[in-house]
Amino acid sequence: MFILLLVVGGLGQVRANDGSIYTQKPNDPEAFFFTPGKYNIKADGKTDVSASLQTAINELKRAKNFGILFIPEGKYLLTRTIQVPAAIRLIGYGKTRPEFVLGKNTPGYREQQNYMVWFTGGLVQEGREPADAGAGTFYSALSNIDFRIESGNPEAIAIRSHFAQHSFISHCIINIGEAKAGIYDVGNEIENVKFYGGQYGITSSRTSPGWPMMMVDTYFEGQRKAAILTREVGLTIVNMYAKNVPVVVEMQEDRVDRLFIENSFFENVSQAGIIVSKENNAFSQLNLLNVDCSNVPLLVKFAQSGKRAGVKEKLYKVQEFTYGLVMADMETPSRYETISKIAPLGTFPKKMAMDMVQLPAMNTWVNIRDLGAKGDGETDDTQVFQDAIAANKNIYVPQGWYRITRTLKMSPGTRLIGLHPFGTQFVLKESEAAFSGFGTPQPVVESSAGGDDIINGIGINTGAYNYRAVGLKWMASRHSLINDVKFVGGHGTMRKPDPANAQPPSRSGGNRGGGQVSSPSNPVSATGMDLAWDNQHWSLWVTDNGGGTLKDIWTASTYAANGFYVSNTSTPGRVYAMSLEHHVRNEARFENVSNWKMYAFQFEEESREGHDDQMVEISNSKNLMIAGMWMYRVIRVNTPKAFGVRIWNSENIDFRNVHNYTQILPVIEAPVYDVNKELPVYEWDFARLMVTGREKGRKVLTDRPGVVEKVATGFEFAAGATADSKGNVYFGENRMKRIYKVSAETGALSLLADYPWKPFTLTTDTRDNLLVIFRYDPQPGYMVNGVQETVSRLPDDNPMYSGWGNSGWAALAYSIDPDNPDQSMKPMPRVPTNQVTGVKKVVHPSSRWRGDFDKTVSSMPAYSFVAPDGVTIIPETYDLGRSTALTAVTPGQSQPVFIAKENDKTTVRLDVSPEGKLVNMKEVHPQGQYGNIVDGEGNLYIADGQIYVYNKDGREIKRIMVNERPISIAIGGKDKNTLYITTSTSLYKMKIK
Repeated sequence: MFILLLVVGGLGQVRANDGSIYTQKPNDPEAFFFTPGKYNIKADGKTDVSASLQTAINELKRAKNFGILFIPEGKYLLTRTIQVPAAIRLIGYGKTRPEFVLGKNTPGYREQQNYMVWFTGGLVQEGREPADAGAGTFYSALSNIDFRIESGNPEAIAIRSHFAQHSFISHCIINIGEAKAGIYDVGNEIENVKFYGGQYGITSSRTSPGWPMMMVDTYFEGQRKAAILTREVGLTIVNMYAKNVPVVVEMQEDRVDRLFIENSFFENVSQAGIIVSKENNAFSQLNLLNVDCSNVPLLVKFAQSGKRAGVKEKLYKVQEFTYGLVMADMETPSRYETISKIAPLGTFPKKMAMDMVQLPAMNTWVNIRDLGAKGDGETDDTQVFQDAIAANKNIYVPQGWYRITRTLKMSPGTRLIGLHPFGTQFVLKESEAAFSGFGTPQPVVESSAGGDDIINGIGINTGAYNYRAVGLKWMASRHSLINDVKFVGGHGTMRKPDPANAQPPSRSGGNRGGGQVSSPSNPVSATGMDLAWDNQHWSLWVTDNGGGTLKDIWTASTYAANGFYVSNTSTPGRVYAMSLEHHVRNEARFENVSNWKMYAFQFEEESREGHDDQMVEISNSKNLMIAGMWMYRVIRVNTPKAFGVRIWNSENIDFRNVHNYTQILPVIEAPVYDVNKELPVYEWDFARLMVTGREKGRKVLTDRPGVVEKVATGFEFAAGATADSKGNVYFGENRMKRIYKVSAETGALSLLADYPWKPFTLTTDTRDNLLVIFRYDPQPGYMVNGVQETVSRLPDDNPMYSGWGNSGWAALAYSIDPDNPDQSMKPMPRVPTNQVTGVKKVVHPSSRWRGDFDKTVSSMPAYSFVAPDGVTIIPETYDLGRSTALTAVTPGQSQPVFIAKENDKTTVRLDVSPEGKLVNMKEVHPQGQYGNIVDGEGNLYIADGQIYVYNKDGREIKRIMVNERPISIAIGGKDKNTLYITTSTSLYKMKIK
């Protein structure tokens, strides 16, 4: 389809940057510097520095294991391959960029493919073949260094970079000349790299871990065969300019590939913009969005069929060109399709504008070490940073581990600049007081609200036991930047060297064992979960209209509730190359979010920690795009997985180039699933899916009185059901630590909260604040008044339960405003019950299982939790930690109250005293398990395998059969006429009349 629409091209404010990014010598005491004085070299482009450069790299690796070798400006002649091991970065500095030069007719570069710089997995060893960088090669990089290959080196390639997370090539000009290519085998991301000449700018197979590959702000000119040759790479490209080439991207013959290009420019392309090798294959995926073309007569060529997508106009804009397996919505059957939306273009840009937010000029940086920070991991550097932020905008943070003891708050426009996210870290010691115990989320670093803040090249380490910790809370503007930030914990953790051992240490990891034989007398157990996993809040939390550009982020701390949480923002945000992995319950969650785009968005589920992991939750959101999304389950996983992305009440969610895979049999059942509509997408790989929000779905609810209907499924022991005064219904999952809401207005279900606390039961106060009873385990290592934190044994402790491993923890309470849960979440104070005046609501467990039931059910504990309204109390009884529902009463009410006496399987009737105590107990019904509810007409509903209904005279009038055992029940809906029932896996409802 050709759209006759005149489009006028425009230019951004930032031009392509060919100059040096780091114009001055950084003052970094942990770094190595490749200087003439230290290594007896000449940076004149004539003297061979290969041996000295390799020596400097190896010395750095052995001494530090991870770190930076700074290269001063100058020209450096190389005559052999320089091997760069994992976690070592080469960064140039000076008024002009340093340049690596391969001289004319250099031996070893004529007959066989060879590299100037080769990123490897380990140290170079004489007499052994280099080990290529692989899926475990992290933190490697090359930045602000140019390359030039002189004539007579036809097989030369500047860089081989087959590395993994937190590795990149940036700010380089690669003059390939007559040689083969600029880069061979890409990895993770490329930024601001220009390629001139060569057969190819890039020629690459898939990345070493198999993840998508991100490219932003790249330029290609004068390649003889193609700017890029791919072999199942999975490129996601934003802002590429390709000029004077026969082909922009060629998918190698007989190979599938996934290619996404947006906001880019093709000029003078003689053969074809894109060559697609294979057709009618789910792995062949092409998406072009907003691509301006000048003198590109053939946009796409399909090599297998010979089909051609040509354009007659010399200047035109590709608004969209999509090829592959396409679904117009979640209900339309998938089909192989070509979508073409092309319009005439008025003008064509003459220069390339930069997409990325740029770091400030280096001469404006203030070094935090010069201001007194130690970075030794022990000294408290918090105040030094806070004072520096108050007085300076641009703060350079050299390598070091900087201890933080309270939230580090950025001012509007603060830029915290590091250059190695493992070498430079903000760290919490274990059980740091401000981040420990129970309380509201506490970020290690917090941005300003609406400022153009930057955090770059810094790791954030929240430790293992810091219950209240959030790694980074981001509320900055659309012009802000988070780049090259690692959330430390679990996978990717590296050790500092042991001075007694000459070899650098390997990455930390557990002992997988093997070879041991189990027997009844000597059992061998599998390694289990780390007890500290999933005890903190989110690693990266973007909220309160935060936005900006988030690039090259690895968030894989298993100690966090999830890796990436975006909530309550319509400020545009862009994610470039984010790796989300190894969490227990969730990787990424979007709540009330619009106008965000995620590019090269990668997920990995591990076997030990991730078998319950929900990769993505999208709730109450709209206008999101996810391009280049990989969902991977490692080969060690042995459990089925139902959903990849769960969607709740959302619209215009645009998925492009989605890949879902594992080497084992149980791949994700439905990569995308709409919970409220029971609508799955079963295609594992596709070029495009638009979730419109207008799909009708498979679920048909009749709302006929007396008919039990399933609302949603996929839960684990859904319990704690309650309703507020408006008829909204809430329930939770204890082990999965989630709380859900059913809207009275729409009937739609949504995920409300996922704090790292196990909810037992829920109720509301007189102002409809949601009150949550949850399990609190004392934080190991957290000292309160110099003593390890513990919880008190309650006077009504139940030895029938606590004596069997159910002690040492407490049932505590917190409150949230359901309309703004994250910002309103706070502990409910525990006070003496007799000091609370004007009580209007008292909340008791709906069931009790204990031998002294008759005594305990009528007691009033000495302490209570007080709700935000000040007049609702929850008396502190041991049984709060062993109930699935709560019963609220009004002191002195005339209506009777019913409580389940579990150990007798009966239900008792009680009156309510003026103090809110339950008195005058009488056994009335021969059923009783988890709980009950009374409707507006006084009918009693008892959940016990099925639901028994008694009228107010005590006569059984009905039995409600549910396909599963009821766990908790509540009456809600706009007219308070709907019975909601939670079960072990599902939520049901029944219209009462």
